[in-house]
Amino acid sequence: MSLLFFFANRFEHPAGGYRKLFETCEELSETIPATVTGRIPSFLKGSLLRLGPGLFEVGDEPFYHLFDGQALMHKFDFKNGQVTYFRKFIRTDAYVRAITEKRVVITEFGTFAYPDPCKNIFSRFFTYFQGVEVTDNCLVNVYPIGEDYYAVTETNYITKVNTDTLETLKKVDMCSYVNINGVTAHPHIERDGTVYNIGNCMGKGASLAYNIVRIPPTQKDKSDPIDKSKVVVQFPSYQRFKPSYVHSFGMTDNYFVFVETPVKINLLKFLSAWSIRGCNYMDCFESNESQGTLFHIAKKNPGEYIDLKFKGAPIGMFHHINAFEDQGFIVVDLCAWKGANWDEVKKAAMLAPQPEDKWTKSDEWLLSDLLLFFGFVAFEFPQINYKRYGGKNYTYAYALGLNHFIPDRICKLNVKTKETWVWQEPDSYPSEPLFVQTPDAVDEDDGVLLTIVAAPGAQRPAYLLILNAKDLSEVARAEVECTIPVTFHGMYKP
Repeated sequence: MSLLFFFANRFEHPAGGYRKLFETCEELSETIPATVTGRIPSFLKGSLLRLGPGLFEVGDEPFYHLFDGQALMHKFDFKNGQVTYFRKFIRTDAYVRAITEKRVVITEFGTFAYPDPCKNIFSRFFTYFQGVEVTDNCLVNVYPIGEDYYAVTETNYITKVNTDTLETLKKVDMCSYVNINGVTAHPHIERDGTVYNIGNCMGKGASLAYNIVRIPPTQKDKSDPIDKSKVVVQFPSYQRFKPSYVHSFGMTDNYFVFVETPVKINLLKFLSAWSIRGCNYMDCFESNESQGTLFHIAKKNPGEYIDLKFKGAPIGMFHHINAFEDQGFIVVDLCAWKGANWDEVKKAAMLAPQPEDKWTKSDEWLLSDLLLFFGFVAFEFPQINYKRYGGKNYTYAYALGLNHFIPDRICKLNVKTKETWVWQEPDSYPSEPLFVQTPDAVDEDDGVLLTIVAAPGAQRPAYLLILNAKDLSEVARAEVECTIPVTFHGMYKP
């Protein structure tokens, strides 16, 4: 996820209506029917689940970063060729306490939670030294563990949800099960349901490291698979107290791939400066471009770190597209940009949260350095036919096209020939496209793409769009009479 795409700079963007993606909305008390144009494929009989921010201010206090808006879960249900829409806020501690106290209570990525003004100076002082209260605002993604589903962010907390009613069921602290400080929102899930994820931890010699965690599939005795979570392998950290920020990782049939970028989390600042000077998560990030980018690999089964690092030029990156083995080599495809100057990233990002702001030419510094396939359009939020080609040699990737960091098209890329396809309509802002394979698929791209499109100027301001994955032609759309804010990631649940 390119940090910079979302944040308003000051350049007149041709897509002025994008600001509607960043407005607070209300949850729904019941499902609403969608107006369908075209024909919904008969094999779509489940639900499209999406996560993103839905509350951008509380009381008189704004959230200063898009990653801080409170988690809103969206659901489009498919049944007998018809579509319904529903959404509900996840009842995290961060959300419930914010609503109850009408203020930001827990510090988020770019928003510091100030002490309760009703407390006296002595209460505030002791509150500071009770330790960092980590957010459970699970607005990034949702995925299955065993027979359950969890809404997640990038901390140690994951939240169990009922994907039928969108009710919040349970908050789970992964620190209670494995040595981990937090886990990513982008696990790898094998065909049998085994989940692999990565996060930083305290390693050997009181030094930071990165653990790969394995959660087994559904248990025959119906016990919770999380209870059997275990660390399978550990990667060392280049700097002892400054682990790299990790948003995703790669996995092939036989190897894990960890890309250690120069974007760092200053742990000492995180533990001390936060409570003393009032920092947020983003204040604890910095860059060390002299490190370059380190590519680590480990054997998957049994887990064994291979002490052989490959060094490349400094890059910033969030999402892996895919990784696979090819004639003794490991091929790793990433969405990345050259350089990793965190001060510049932060400068641009902190121009949020006013989506009505516009960009200046001085904020286009990153454009020429992004991994580009479409001129000035970045290829981000990548998806593939993961069910059949995750970790294997593949041909097609699908993604959002970010025009000056604004999502205004869906793109398809042949990674071998670089041939491209694009879907785009005026004043329309899609979300990450999710691939759903047809039941009788022969070719890799036999399937459809599901994306939520915001169309602020239309009579019905949002719709679910279904595209033919072959050529990005429209199959159907299901329009709703309400706005839908930006969403990050999600899944199709059959």
